[in-house]
Amino acid sequence: MERLWTPWRLAYITGTGQDVGCVFCMALEPPHPAPRADLPEPAENEGLIVFRGTTCFVILNLFPYNNGHLMVVPNRHVATLAEATPEELTELIELTRRAEVALTEAYEPHGMNMGINLGKPAGAGVLGHVHMHVVPRWNGDTNFISVVGQTRVLPEELPVTAARLRPIFQRLAG
Repeated sequence: MERLWTPWRLAYITGTGQDVGCVFCMALEPPHPAPRADLPEPAENEGLIVFRGTTCFVILNLFPYNNGHLMVVPNRHVATLAEATPEELTELIELTRRAEVALTEAYEPHGMNMGINLGKPAGAGVLGHVHMHVVPRWNGDTNFISVVGQTRVLPEELPVTAARLRPIFQRLAG
């Protein structure tokens, strides 16, 4: 029997990882300087970010349910839709629409899940910073390994997904 090892997920699954603050706010922070002069300067802190709007941004989920799992996030740390400004709400929905278009072009999914989880009982993994999930789905993407093995197999690495989606978002931004 073959095994899929994903030890990096254990802290996420068990909730025993260090509390490093809001992952979305941290994604927007400028990069830290190189620790030594002989090392190259770090690239701009884009990492998982595929598009930056005026009040919101689009970022890949570090622990995706499927390839292309995106999140649309306000730049400002707000916990609920009620706390968001009309401009943030408008851009949140506009970028969600663009995510649908970009994912459809890049991956041709059979469907999509889109949703917001507010609070731990509702399934929120990042508490305190509202975000919209956009998850492409394919017929049969829930297979035995997901159900029995409780493991998700993704055939594409996150940097490849980001490189595939960034130019589409740029083109859609016009």
